[in-house]
Amino acid sequence: MTPETIYRAGIAGATGYTGLALVQLIQRHPRLSIGWLTSENSAGKCFNDVHAVPWAIPLIPLQDAYARARDVDVVFLCLPHGESLEAARRFAQAGVRVIDLSADFRLDTPEAYATWYGHTHADPALLARFVYGLCEINREQIRGAQLIANPGCYPSSVNLGLYPLAEAGVLGRRVVVDSKSGISGAGRSSKLLYQFVESNENLTPYNLGYRHRHIAEMELVLNGSTQAGQGEGAHRFSFNPHLLPVNQGILSTMYVSVTGGMTEQQVRQLYAERYTGEPFIHVLPAGQQATLRHVTGTNRCAISITPEDPHNPNGSDYVIVACIDNIIKGASGQALQNFNIAAGIDETAGLL
Repeated sequence: MTPETIYRAGIAGATGYTGLALVQLIQRHPRLSIGWLTSENSAGKCFNDVHAVPWAIPLIPLQDAYARARDVDVVFLCLPHGESLEAARRFAQAGVRVIDLSADFRLDTPEAYATWYGHTHADPALLARFVYGLCEINREQIRGAQLIANPGCYPSSVNLGLYPLAEAGVLGRRVVVDSKSGISGAGRSSKLLYQFVESNENLTPYNLGYRHRHIAEMELVLNGSTQAGQGEGAHRFSFNPHLLPVNQGILSTMYVSVTGGMTEQQVRQLYAERYTGEPFIHVLPAGQQATLRHVTGTNRCAISITPEDPHNPNGSDYVIVACIDNIIKGASGQALQNFNIAAGIDETAGLL
């Protein structure tokens, strides 16, 4: 490929929220264009028949996309969890780069899938070929990768918020996470819980404690492996997600202890050094708190650091807040960032 190459993308499952966001992002990408879009429910229509956008791109069934696999350079799989495996296999066999936005290839072992998803992974050999696409942490593994598993939205906020502490070996064992997500995180679902009257002016917790499947990705990044999740010295997570009545955004508030007798200034320096030069990470100055408005509609992650006790400068307890847009940095924006890194082009292309 020459420096001027225009790449072509296919999007499988283009009419959901993540597919819509990808189409919007690709429209402003200087090196990427759309080759085809799939939709099982809307095949035969055009994209602007389904969404209020100006792009009359035909929607085709996934089976037709297999025949056109070599028409594109990358396929973004925006399919429901459990439905990406066959598509990933078919496109990988065709030699096309695959970036999967489902959970089907995120964990490191088939046994982890059995624990967290209730079944053993159906293709362990294919699973082993996928790179976990948390861009700021796994950038070197992502470069040139053909198969990339896009991280989940909740874990992206938690892992980016806590990784500098875990990497330095100063994150205490007990980690309590309180996360709130916009309703779009549930997809275009018709379930009663996500309807306007049920969710508006309400705040709903679910899967509290050590239950939510996204804990596996926190263990994968912050412990180094899902297999180390409950071992001696591994971080023990209490993850408590809530449904927040906004369209987009995730705010994760994390209660942690920092070992090693570090001062607040040293903790801040640790974050500053780890995220120096990162175009999408914004570590806020002392006294400022990360909010959804810092990130909504962007690929950014805003992080704030607050000592739990302001009267004890030598205290070890901190409240870390990390905010992302669940559809952009938590899904489609990060998928595009993964493509940029893998293809060796400007990492920020289409995202600033």
